[in-house]
Amino acid sequence: MKKYLDFLIKGIYAGILISIGGIAYLAIENKITGSFIFSFGLLTVCMYSFNLFTGKVGYILINKINYLLELLISLIGNFLGTFIVGNLIRLTRFSNYIEIAKNIVDVKLNDSILSIFILAIFCGMIMYIAVNNYKKGKDVIGKYITIFMGVMAFILCGFEHCVANMFYFSIAGIFSFKVFDYLLVMVLGNSLGSIIIAFYDNKYNK
Repeated sequence: MKKYLDFLIKGIYAGILISIGGIAYLAIENKITGSFIFSFGLLTVCMYSFNLFTGKVGYILINKINYLLELLISLIGNFLGTFIVGNLIRLTRFSNYIEIAKNIVDVKLNDSILSIFILAIFCGMIMYIAVNNYKKGKDVIGKYITIFMGVMAFILCGFEHCVANMFYFSIAGIFSFKVFDYLLVMVLGNSLGSIIIAFYDNKYNK
């Protein structure tokens, strides 16, 4: 039981840190600078070994079936972390961030399911590459560069990251059946993208 509680707690912390990165992105008008600072979230998740779903799902190929439960608990923790931070920020003076988040959310909810799924796949690919290189890369500088470049790439390209979007939906205060449908599609897309790269990494890149 303690093991699963640890998964949840590490997932909550990951959600909180990704949310802090999201706040920084909303606060900075320049998208390039904002996406660079957003990288703080993923970098600290990797440094502290917190459970971020998009950083873990690719490893499903080399783990036993019970790893699915760890992923699910981590995802729930990610949602709780982003929900807590998003709603706490709504109680502060940062009301302009709420409006910016609403504009971001509107774009996503007016997109098609297929488009969201495809964009989530590409994000999943980037996330696996960034996290896996941080874990296994021998070049110290390269480990960090991959994190920053990976996050900047998925944000500037407009790819869909399910946990980051949990934060945007939370701070925007927008939740509905459609939102959860779209989040599910993002989760599936991120998972597929990550697994596609992980498959190559495990089979051919040894």
